[in-house]
Amino acid sequence: MKKAILFVVFVFVFVVYAQAQNNSPKVIFQGYRPSYWDTIQKGINEWEATQNQRPKWQMAKADFSTISAPSGPQDFKYAWHNKPESQGRTGTCWSFATTSFFESEIKRLTGKEVELSELYTVYWEYIEKAKRFAAERGNSAIGEGSQANALVKNYKKYGIVPKSAYSGMLPGQKFVDHQKLFEEFKAFLTKAKENNTFAEGFIVNNVMGILDKYMGDPPDKFEYDGKTWTPESFMKDYLKFNPDDYIPVLSIKNQPYHERVLYDVPDNWWRNTDYWNLPLDEFMSTLKSAVQKGYTVSLFGDVSEPGIDGFAGLAIVPDFDIKPADITEDARVFRFMNGQTTDDHDIHCVGITEKDGYTWFLIRESASGPFNSPNPGYMMYREDYVRLKMMGYLIHKSALMNLK
Repeated sequence: MKKAILFVVFVFVFVVYAQAQNNSPKVIFQGYRPSYWDTIQKGINEWEATQNQRPKWQMAKADFSTISAPSGPQDFKYAWHNKPESQGRTGTCWSFATTSFFESEIKRLTGKEVELSELYTVYWEYIEKAKRFAAERGNSAIGEGSQANALVKNYKKYGIVPKSAYSGMLPGQKFVDHQKLFEEFKAFLTKAKENNTFAEGFIVNNVMGILDKYMGDPPDKFEYDGKTWTPESFMKDYLKFNPDDYIPVLSIKNQPYHERVLYDVPDNWWRNTDYWNLPLDEFMSTLKSAVQKGYTVSLFGDVSEPGIDGFAGLAIVPDFDIKPADITEDARVFRFMNGQTTDDHDIHCVGITEKDGYTWFLIRESASGPFNSPNPGYMMYREDYVRLKMMGYLIHKSALMNLK
């Protein structure tokens, strides 16, 4: 009897255990289900959207509707140039404009149509900035900007490569973006200065690591037109290009005329004194004559004015600012010395025309604004704007008049 009871208990426990095992959860596969997290995320996104809304603001701008201007490049006498190309989110207009200028020069001098790498020069300009930062123990400007004649110095030292050999962009990138690159570059140099660390090898190697990360490693050799070249042999033997043939020209009254002078702006970070300073009338007549004869120039100056607008594709000086007849050397230098005129952009001047008593210049651009114009990537500058706001240009020496 006792054994029978124990057997019944055993069977009962076994059955209960077996049922418990059968009721144990099995693995299932489940997709995403809406949850309360979606409510949280939606609320966060809605609030952030209100914070990112641009405030409503207005600024004084010229009314371009009454301006009699050329309709586009077809109205200009212009030299060969590659199509306008965006500099993306970078401060490298100086390289985009001047590379385009040198492409036009190579076509003018050799007949060859080439597309050169803007970012190859940018890469080595960062290295040169790092070297000067080390040599000056941190007392050198840190910025993305530079000058047109930076390409002259860098071509002489590092040569030239075609864009097909070095784009300076990472796989999949649609636009150049140096925001993170420059943030890391600046942060590293700032920390090096704080730690009083100025060994050139240490500085340059670390900067090179940052550049390689965001731009890739520039080539020592490459294939082009069926041959192997170095950057130096490509410049000298294929392009037949001589950087020493190019002169930076200024017109600024606070420096002596017809002499080489310092262009005292932050983007002239290496304090170059090669600028040939001309009186304003001579500066303008040289520019007009050169472009009329088929030369182009890399033109630099100020583009933050009420008379310039990327959507209109025009740059003028409105009468409410200053009348054209009043644009003198004094008016020009006054604006430069009080900071109203700055050196903030470099462009490629490729053509010229006359309309209703004014000379107009055709400008190949790289900044984002002019890609909103009726002729994307182009601007048309009236001569009064150039006379007041463009501080200088890089030009072939044969186009200069009265060079001493």
